[in-house]
Formats: sequence, structure tokens, C-alpha cells
Amino acid sequence: MATIEATAQSSSLEPLAILSPKTLTGSPAWSATFSIDGKYLAVCFGNPDSHIKVWEHQISSSRSMSEMHKIQSNQQSREWKLIATIRDEHTRTIRSVAFAPTPSTLSVPILASASFDGKVLIWEYYPDNENKITAVGGSSNTNSYDETALENNDAFEPIAQLEGHENEIKCLAWNTTGSLLASCGRDKTIWIWEFFLPGTIGGNESMTAEYSRAEGDADQGGEFECLAVLQGHDGDVKSIVFGPSHSQWGEGEEVLFSASYDNSIKVWAEESGDWYCAATLGASDSLPQSMPTVETGGAVHASTIWSLGLSPGGVRLFSGSDDGSMAIWKMYTAAERKILFPRASDIVACSTDGLWKCVGKLPDAHSSYAIFSIACAPSRAGHGRIVSGGGDNCINIYREEATPADGGSSSDAPKFALEAVADDAHDGDVNCVKWHPMDGTCLVSCGDDG
Repeated sequence: MATIEATAQSSSLEPLAILSPKTLTGSPAWSATFSIDGKYLAVCFGNPDSHIKVWEHQISSSRSMSEMHKIQSNQQSREWKLIATIRDEHTRTIRSVAFAPTPSTLSVPILASASFDGKVLIWEYYPDNENKITAVGGSSNTNSYDETALENNDAFEPIAQLEGHENEIKCLAWNTTGSLLASCGRDKTIWIWEFFLPGTIGGNESMTAEYSRAEGDADQGGEFECLAVLQGHDGDVKSIVFGPSHSQWGEGEEVLFSASYDNSIKVWAEESGDWYCAATLGASDSLPQSMPTVETGGAVHASTIWSLGLSPGGVRLFSGSDDGSMAIWKMYTAAERKILFPRASDIVACSTDGLWKCVGKLPDAHSSYAIFSIACAPSRAGHGRIVSGGGDNCINIYREEATPADGGSSSDAPKFALEAVADDAHDGDVNCVKWHPMDGTCLVSCGDDG
């Protein structure tokens, strides 16, 4: 697993730190997640040594926390300290991890993990339990630290266990407020849980009182409640992400996007407390479709859709497929739809619904290899930047081309150029890429090489 710096001037990606635990024996790193302020980084590993490792971003005592919000380039700003190794509770490969967007003023990270054992665990950080570990330096050399001292570390303790999936869970996603957590898996379902996290409306100051267990068919207790079990995909659900509804679907402020083995993307919306499928994008001929592009002539992707990425404003969606292509989708309001695409009225679920349309495609984004992960850069990283990781062992950064007067890139016909490449970034598939939330020059990647 590596943290990487994007250098725009040289169009290159340079490793800042390689966080590679010495004791791993063939365990792939599946998923990585930053906390909302970028202070913590968690990575989950699969069998044969399935566990989670958590690092903390180090700042010297002479620096204030506000400096986390500045783009820094010195070595000290890149130091990470391993603070926890989580091995308990899950019994199979841990496939996904996600930090909740809890307020930075709370300073209590909440981490969700999902496993092939069908369980979601919620972990809370207890810094008083942390063992003292030497900080790891910000260089391109492999970092060293005392892993043995962390094997029994209990800095993160489980506070809830959510059950309901029949088997493997593939992905987790929090909404922007931390009030909802979604999970998806091999059983073709998506579960949506309502949480009352500390520091949020309805939440307590802490969730340390009791380790609770919630199941979809049981009394949930006060903190966790299953709001919906969404069914509609014909295959494994590989990726999910929350986004704003822009008042175009349902009554809720957010919608949920899901990508599947069935080659489709679904948009789920909430109406009167019930979640429903508001649209299906790029599906097979037997399902309602969004407006196809002339170039695709129908289905946008020809194979499994592994990954989704949503732009910061929530009006552009990116999808990556096993067929090696990356599609760019644009959201149109209901008013725009009625004017620009009048025949789309036959495929929308409601007359007031907007429309997601494929407006561009990179057919060979990773040399025909599968695209396993896509992430849109935060606004501070510059307009239109996306990063992708694939089965070609590479990390690519694409950037939307400037809009020249002669009619170049536009929102209805965007053009993306390859800006930077990290060839052989990992010795195997690149399973996950994520931008640092506060530093647009930094991202993390993890792969089959652990």
C-alpha cells in the first residue's frame, strides 16, 4: 500500500511512503479510507492474514491542526504512524473499510468494516489504549515499525455488529452526514442502515456505553436501524456511493448509486421513508435504460461494472468496467430532460425525475484491463481530475481538457486527457485508489501485493 504525490508540472506520480507490513504473507490489500480530515488512514487486508491496519498522520508539536488544511510538500508532513492492528471479530476476508464523516471537533474516529463473513462491524477509537509506536518516515523506502507491539492493540474497539447479508459483503458507503451507512454484496442486495453517530443530530456524545448487535429482522435498539433492503440487481453488487438528489429524485436530499456484475448502475431514491429504484443506467435490454449515446448504441458497458466515482458537486458520475472502459455520466434536471430529450419521458419513473445520460467514454482507459477503482479529486486538486486503478497494475490520472473557443470539451461532451501515470504502481491489481480529502496532491493506493 502506498501514498502517492501527483506532481502536475512533471505529469508524474511519485511515491511519498510505502506502508508495507513486514509480516504479511500474500495477503492482498483490498480497500483504503481516509478520515474526513485526513488525519487517519485505514487499510483492510484479505486472507490468509485478514486484518485492518490504521495509521495516523503525524504533525510536529510546533504545528497546529489547521495546517492539515494546507498543501504541504516537506518530508515531515508525510509522516505516518501505525496506531492499530485490528484482527478480532471478522472470520473471513475483510473487503471494505470506510471512516464515518464525523465532525473533526469530535476527534473520535468511527470506522466501519465489511467482510466476506457477511458482517459489518463499527469500531470506535480509544487513544488511551494505544501502544507507543515509532513514527514512519515520509520517503519512498519501505517504512519500518514494531508490528509485534500492535498485535494485541485495542485502540479500536467494536461498538456494533450489523448482520443481514447472506454472504460476502463487497463495499461500504457513508452518506455525507454520517446518518446513513450502506452495504452491498454477493447476495445482490443493498442494505441501508440509519445511524445516530456521536456529534451528529440524534447522537450521543459517545457510543462507548455498550457493544450492540443489530440484525435486519430484529429489534434494533436505539443507535442502529435497518431502513431498507434494496433488491433489483441480477448479479453481485460491486460498488455503491451516496450523492445529492438535487431535488430530482424522490423527497430525500440524497440518492444512492450502485454498480453490479449485471453490467448496470442503479439510482435509488427515498420517498415517504421508502427507498425505491428511480433509474437504471446502461442496463440490459430487458431493463429500463437511460438515454444511450450514439457511440454505444445501447448498453454503455459490456461487462461487470466494478467501480463508481462521483464528482464533488454530484452532477457527474464515472463508472469503470471489466471491459476496460470508463464512462462519464451527466445529470440533467427534469426541466432540461423535457426540452433536450423529450422521448426520455417514456423511461423515467416519475414525470418530475431528472435524467442521467452517458455523455462520454474512455474505451481503453487501462489498456483493456479491468478498472477496479475510480475516485474524483476534491475541488482543491483542480477541476475535472479523476484517478483510476486497474488490472494492468497502473494508476492513471485523467483531467478534463480546458474549454477552448473552437468548441472543445463541454459538460455535454467532455474530453479527458491522460495527465499522469504510475506504471507498475503495484505488483498486481490496483484494488483501490483514494484522494486525500485535504491535500489535492496526495492519494493512496492499495493492491494485490499488500
